[in-house]
Amino acid sequence: MIRHEGAIWMVREPVDMRRGLEGLSEVVRQSLGKNPCTDGAFLFRNRAGNRIKILLWDGTGVWLVQRRLHQGRFVWPLAGDEVFTLGRDEWEWLFRGVDWRRLNARPSALWEA
Repeated sequence: MIRHEGAIWMVREPVDMRRGLEGLSEVVRQSLGKNPCTDGAFLFRNRAGNRIKILLWDGTGVWLVQRRLHQGRFVWPLAGDEVFTLGRDEWEWLFRGVDWRRLNARPSALWEA
């Protein structure tokens, strides 16, 4: 599991998974207006939603990590800004391929017996 303590940014639009470190760094700079060499992780997905790439600065260098699901798809934001941020728990669930949007329990007043 990848441990990361900084901001986690999800790029909403799919990217070409053939892009490497330099190409994805350029997406971060041009599209998001951010520096990829900051205390942050940037998440990218392919059009099918079964692969993600993670660009991660660890303080001394940049990591490029790829993950592929053999079944299912990674859950991604559908609308809103070009970039979306995740919290620590959401990051853990996304990386495992779990729907991180469903982690909030319904209030007990809405439960049915």
